[in-house]
Amino acid sequence: MGVNIAKVAKKAAHYPYVLMVMRHAKAEVMSSGGDRERELTEKGRKQAKKVAKGIIEMDLVPDAISCSGATRAQQTLERMLKQFGDKPKVNYRQSLYEGGIGALMDEITQTKSSDRILMIVGHEPRFLWHVNGLPSEESEPTKLDLLNLGLSTASVVIFGSETPFNRWTTHDGEVLAVINPKDFD
Repeated sequence: MGVNIAKVAKKAAHYPYVLMVMRHAKAEVMSSGGDRERELTEKGRKQAKKVAKGIIEMDLVPDAISCSGATRAQQTLERMLKQFGDKPKVNYRQSLYEGGIGALMDEITQTKSSDRILMIVGHEPRFLWHVNGLPSEESEPTKLDLLNLGLSTASVVIFGSETPFNRWTTHDGEVLAVINPKDFD
């Protein structure tokens, strides 16, 4: 099936606000430190780098990033920041590991009005279950179906909106794409 990355980038460019919600890259199954301390695998490190390069290609380097406090999410973001450089402002939030829709919406609505592109790096199934509350009525049913299937590791959901982040409520973002790392090949 595949996603036409150029088309997604072109569509995203028409929106004043773009939200990307990403699931962390592939992590080890278990850790002696518990779930929160699970680290990325070699495959996960490669996935994070590939997705970052794809986001750069799409001209969607975030202005701001909020990341879960779990090790695997932080390691995913660290790999991506090596590609993004110094542009994004980064906040690490334990609430994105523990919380649900409230934590997700807090991150969105507390974003500065000058930030056009926001990325949130988190987990499946934790708050990503709640991503289903974000799509607007304009979202294509096939993209919503993909979203309902859940996100594989290092997948990114891209939303576009006319509404500033600090005024977002549920159903304010059109789903532009659900992208997995293979789509960037």
